[in-house]
Amino acid sequence: MGALKLELHHTSQRVGDNDIDADLDPEPDWSFDALVSELNALENKLGVNSSTQPLHFHKTTSRLNLSGGKEIEKGRSFVFCAPEYETESEDDDDDDKALVSASTGKRFNYDELYLSDDDSDVDPAFEVQPYLMNKVGEVEGALIELTQEHQLRVKDEIRSKISVLETSLLNESQNSISSLLRVEKFKETRQELDKKFDTQYQRQIAEALDSHLTAVQRDRELRSQIEERKIRNDAAHEEAKKKVAMQEEKQQKEKAKAEAEAKLKAEEVKQAALEAERKATTEAKSKAAMEAEKRAAAEAERRAEKDAKESTKSSPLNTETKESGYVYRAAANALNIEQGRLQKLKELCEGNQVMRSSSKQDYTRYESHISRNIKTIRGISHNVRSKASELINLLNDRQCPQSISAEIFVKKVVSSCSSPGSAPFAIAYVIVLITSKVPYVMDLLLAELHRACLYTVPKHMVYKTSIFQSKEAYFRSIGYREDGEKLEGTEDYLKRLESYMKLYGALVQTEIPNIQNLHGLQEGWAWLARFLNYMPANLYTAVSLDTFLQMAGFALFQRYKSQFLKMLNAISDNFLVGLKSQNVPESTRIVANIKAYIEDKKFCQVPEGRKLQSDTMSRVLM
Repeated sequence: MGALKLELHHTSQRVGDNDIDADLDPEPDWSFDALVSELNALENKLGVNSSTQPLHFHKTTSRLNLSGGKEIEKGRSFVFCAPEYETESEDDDDDDKALVSASTGKRFNYDELYLSDDDSDVDPAFEVQPYLMNKVGEVEGALIELTQEHQLRVKDEIRSKISVLETSLLNESQNSISSLLRVEKFKETRQELDKKFDTQYQRQIAEALDSHLTAVQRDRELRSQIEERKIRNDAAHEEAKKKVAMQEEKQQKEKAKAEAEAKLKAEEVKQAALEAERKATTEAKSKAAMEAEKRAAAEAERRAEKDAKESTKSSPLNTETKESGYVYRAAANALNIEQGRLQKLKELCEGNQVMRSSSKQDYTRYESHISRNIKTIRGISHNVRSKASELINLLNDRQCPQSISAEIFVKKVVSSCSSPGSAPFAIAYVIVLITSKVPYVMDLLLAELHRACLYTVPKHMVYKTSIFQSKEAYFRSIGYREDGEKLEGTEDYLKRLESYMKLYGALVQTEIPNIQNLHGLQEGWAWLARFLNYMPANLYTAVSLDTFLQMAGFALFQRYKSQFLKMLNAISDNFLVGLKSQNVPESTRIVANIKAYIEDKKFCQVPEGRKLQSDTMSRVLM
């Protein structure tokens, strides 16, 4: 009996330990049916005696909840029926009976026994007594061992799973790190490839742009060549037309000349007959009278030659002409030509003034158009032709009288000489082209130029105290401008004089094929001869001569050759010597310029701007 109690005590203690171990198990897989089936299998294995009554487990309502720990619902319990045991001792009959009666009449509630929070509510009759743990069967021991083995297996499985999870986590972390490294490497390689592609793309863009620019340049060159060919063809066509017209005119002139010659021959025949008759009548005259007449004619010729030689030997500087109260040194024919031009300009201006006063029409628009065209003249052939044609159209415009347009044109041309950036050679080309269509404009332009600069005549005003009260009055008379109450300086006056002489020198040397210059090289040669014969050597005349030679010296040398060289010798021997003798510091630079022009033979060099630029060259420069 004591052994049974001890075994039951050990069994209860094991069950308690098993409960503790079950509490430690996070997720037990045992159910009650599985437990019963396992116990039956163990009984069959171990060969339990059939006489031994097995433990009877009756399942009542029970629930096992393991979410966050094991929890057994109250009110639902397992019923354990203790088997009846036979006793050998008769002394313990009462105890056995009590045990049997307890086993047959009492049911043990494990919920109340183990899970009750309050131990006071437990009936002491149901408490496990030590004497109930005397005997323990093999089934209970096997059950306990199985539970322990199951717990160990579960723990091993959990540990193995945890280790597998740790290794998998480590592998995944290593894989992620290697993946990140591969991604970084791929990113770097991708960036390098992108850089290579960018450089290649930029190179392709640059090559495409270069090819496009070259194509555009070729296209422009082709267009310019086409335009040049067109212009040349037009010019050739016009020249052919002009040649045909000239040939027709020449034929007509030759025809008229032949007719005139025929008439002259007929008249000569008649005159010859008359002269024969006269000779026949005069043969009667005495030979003495004829000889006397011959002697008288020879003497008259000798006297004329003698007077001409004396007039050439005498100094021309002594020739002075009084005009409008002032004394000038100039050739008489030059003064007469100047007076005729000034008279034409005066009459034209007076007529325009009357026309403006009688008419209410405003001509400022035409004035602005003419001024803009003159200011935009450049040394380009296409520009010169276009500006000349536009100005000719403005001069021939019916809405504005031609006299008013001509007056505006000549004044704007002369005033543009002193403006910075003017091109005198190009302006001279435009003037020649316009005057070939409107000839009387040339005299008006020269008259306006004579009014602005008297050395374009050429003539020099002599300073005399009896005529001029002061030097300022003399300066005003020769063209000094007044700036308020003060006169401009000599340097400013010389700059304006130089600009006027540049335009005059460029005008006389301008030659255009098939177009006549009404004031060409012959007038330039006459100006140089009159200048050397009548102009004194001073600062003003030196600046005028230097500028004229710089502009027209090349063309004069090409035309007159040795005669022009004789003129240069006269300048070097007479004019420069007289200029040096005055010892004027301001004239030193001018003397050096003229001397260098003669000694360095700059008259053999083409002046800058004389040759107009072609359209292609102008595009390249632009």
